[in-house]
Amino acid sequence: MSKLIKPIDYERLLDTKQTEQGIKLIKDFFQANLSTELRLRRVTAPLFVLQGLGINDDLNGVERAVTFPIKDLGDARAEVVHSLAKWKRLTLAEYGTERGYGIYTDMNAIRADEELDNTHSLYVDQWDWEAVIGPENRTVAFLKDVVRRIYAAIRRTEYLVCETYPQIKPFLPENIFFIHSEELLSMYPNMTAKEREDAICKAYGAVFIIGIGGVLSNGEKHDGRAPDYDDWSTVAEDGRKGLNGDILIWNPVLGRSLELSSMGIRVDKESLLRQLKLEHQEQREQLFFHQQLLQDKLPLSIGGGIGQSRLCLALLHKAHVGEIQASIWPETMRQECRQLGFPLI
Repeated sequence: MSKLIKPIDYERLLDTKQTEQGIKLIKDFFQANLSTELRLRRVTAPLFVLQGLGINDDLNGVERAVTFPIKDLGDARAEVVHSLAKWKRLTLAEYGTERGYGIYTDMNAIRADEELDNTHSLYVDQWDWEAVIGPENRTVAFLKDVVRRIYAAIRRTEYLVCETYPQIKPFLPENIFFIHSEELLSMYPNMTAKEREDAICKAYGAVFIIGIGGVLSNGEKHDGRAPDYDDWSTVAEDGRKGLNGDILIWNPVLGRSLELSSMGIRVDKESLLRQLKLEHQEQREQLFFHQQLLQDKLPLSIGGGIGQSRLCLALLHKAHVGEIQASIWPETMRQECRQLGFPLI
């Protein structure tokens, strides 16, 4: 069944050539701004990692990684990354990165179990970034400061796009609004998590939802998070659990919220053990990545991923991520999009 969102009175503001130029403009400008804001240097990242080391991102724990055997390693299996959440932390340690500095990379992934629609694709491209912090930085206040810096880079990029293409008008608010997932549940108790995101983003334009991964008072999670990278169980200074969250904006073309980034302060030893126990995944303690962390061989860090195609989708006022990137879509979806005036690449 098609999950295509069909925007009313959609107008294609850029032709194919302008769109390709706009994509390059956004990617070049934003990553330079992100690097400056967070003091990050670019590194080269893998497309796949060895299976069984605990390095790949498990997302919600149910998505299957694309795997293949390696002939010269005795058919040991590799798996295409879902994201680089844990690989980056290993790289910070390998490079001896100093506190207050970090890395970013172009991450390309395949998520074979993704449900395809206007904003979800089999192909995922994002800026994955990670920075070294001290124990004193493991606070909600520090998390918010980093979020504001990222959002400032997004707004500067929007300004450049609108200066380059005057037919595109700015829509992002000056400031990003912060709210905890438990507080959001209290505001909209009869809505689903996605409906709550739509409601708060429509009200404020740009929102950072704190505390994603832990169980809320209604017995449900706002959204799933693997237990071994973001810290979603630590009780913060405001009395609520969670040192992570999502950056979302209101997308006026699609008429709903759009997640641009998942990020957070990463687990330390205590929160790693606690979250593995909560998720009944204690067996993962023996994996390579987890042993490195438990043996104090990895720095404390903050990090996340920022969707490249999604940022371009939003800032170029497109209706489908398939207008930004080349991927595989159901033929019925391709036909519908063509009829609606936004043919997919």
